[in-house]
Amino acid sequence: MDQKIKDRIKKETDYILTTKDTLRNVAKKFKVSKSTVHKDMSERLYKLSPELADKIRNILNEHLEYRHIKGGESTKIKYQKA
Repeated sequence: MDQKIKDRIKKETDYILTTKDTLRNVAKKFKVSKSTVHKDMSERLYKLSPELADKIRNILNEHLEYRHIKGGESTKIKYQKA
């Protein structure tokens, strides 16, 4: 794995652990695609640090649990504006 990729994964991991931000927001912050961040966190991070990967997986699973609630709130706001 290229050192540039390892550095990006480290920065993304630190950012997620401190902010608990979503993959979409992390992608915007680091100017990469959401798919890249997902691959970094779900595949590449396990090769570098399985312990950190487990911590990140817990945060991402937490996001999945609240996804339907956020979607409903967004839809409600959209139709209130209309």
